[in-house]
Amino acid sequence: MPKLIPGDRMTLIDLLPTQRLARLALLSLTLAQVGLNAQPLAASKEVSFRIEAVLPVVVPADAVLTVKPDRADWTYPLRAAASFRIAFDLKPYPAEGVPITYRLGPDMREGDEIEARVPAEGLSLPVAAQTAPGFVRCIVRARVDGRVLTATATAGFAPQLIRATQTNPADFDEFWNGQKAALAKVPVDLQLVPAPELSNSKVEVSYLSFQNVGNWAGHSRFYGVLAVPRVTAGNPGPFPALLNVPGAGVRPYRGNVAMAEKGFITLQMGIHGIPVNLAAEVYEQLSRGALGDYARYNLDNRDSYYYRRVYLGVLRASEVLAAQAKWDGRTLIVSGGSQGGQLAIMAAALNPKITALAADFPAYSDVSGYWHGSTGGWPGLFRRSADGQIGDAPAEPKLAASRYYDSVNFARRLKVPGHYSWGFNDMVTPPTSLHAVYNEITAPKRLVIAPEMGHSSSIEQNKVRTDWILQQAGLRK
Repeated sequence: MPKLIPGDRMTLIDLLPTQRLARLALLSLTLAQVGLNAQPLAASKEVSFRIEAVLPVVVPADAVLTVKPDRADWTYPLRAAASFRIAFDLKPYPAEGVPITYRLGPDMREGDEIEARVPAEGLSLPVAAQTAPGFVRCIVRARVDGRVLTATATAGFAPQLIRATQTNPADFDEFWNGQKAALAKVPVDLQLVPAPELSNSKVEVSYLSFQNVGNWAGHSRFYGVLAVPRVTAGNPGPFPALLNVPGAGVRPYRGNVAMAEKGFITLQMGIHGIPVNLAAEVYEQLSRGALGDYARYNLDNRDSYYYRRVYLGVLRASEVLAAQAKWDGRTLIVSGGSQGGQLAIMAAALNPKITALAADFPAYSDVSGYWHGSTGGWPGLFRRSADGQIGDAPAEPKLAASRYYDSVNFARRLKVPGHYSWGFNDMVTPPTSLHAVYNEITAPKRLVIAPEMGHSSSIEQNKVRTDWILQQAGLRK
């Protein structure tokens, strides 16, 4: 695989196999006439987009139900003929066919449930010709021998032409410069507590915390796990640094010791202002209670929105990492998936010390999508209910505040190389929203697609990402 170096504007897309077909739980199954609400073709802007390699999708040997587009890479140009093929591996095959329900339609707006039967030779579902860029998904459910089986496939139509719906506030940079100035007034008060239970002969691990901005009650604290390679005759340092930022949720952390063993100073952060080594029950109860829907807390006010403290805490974490005595002063990488991808894009856009980023299926991407009749990113703001009512009402002040936190507007400001990766079957951070962000990036970038993956990464995706991070630090030739 070619290495992307700063200044290279080529987009690399690697379509990778996966070891399993993503299985997604369905609340209901429906079908609608396929038509994508997206920017019209005439208003779209072409971006660099090249397929570097296409590898076959690996279907599990025990897969009874499969659904897949009729192109190996699951990607089509506009106005191209397309179809989904549904098949069962059953012996003997029922003479009357297998009853199914399916939904077929735009990404996260798949439509109403339809019933059908799949004959022994399989069933093809045609897709209406697409004149606007976007994704069409087919979700199939069946009951076989008392088991409920589900399968999903998603076809991309000119995804390189998908445009973001989120607008760019005129005072975006002024706002975040002001927030960083407010953070600078808060004393760091860095505290380290040794974690011998996490350390080993190669890496010294500590629980770390520092002061961060708060809301009405004064300063808050941010917590994480610092892992530093031990200096030896064969490994004298200094070392590159890697900041790991988390996906959504509330959980403990044990540090990224594996990458520290490979030669990085690593800092793995939590975001909620609570220690990261508490009893599991604490995080479980917080996720069910006080922090149950934190991505919407104070969303109608950009100055007190939940993510304000989170974003500034992550920025301070990157500064704390760069202040480590054993840092090499050259390489500072930020990496994360889902919410972590969101935070990685934000941090790389706002901290000029960061030299590269890796973002898997970044959340909070084009969250205005549903408002504009398209598909928005996690956490699904402004999504319409079955009766057509828009969510998160009153929506206008929340929409206005979201512009200052959307991954799209940070992506527009990226200047450093980035590695990005996701699958087309993602129903948490939908591919429509992901490509809306990716297509706004003008910095050097590469995209790894494993088409049938949902909201997770395959073994191959993880390996390619790790190799790229190591290459950026000069730790792998």
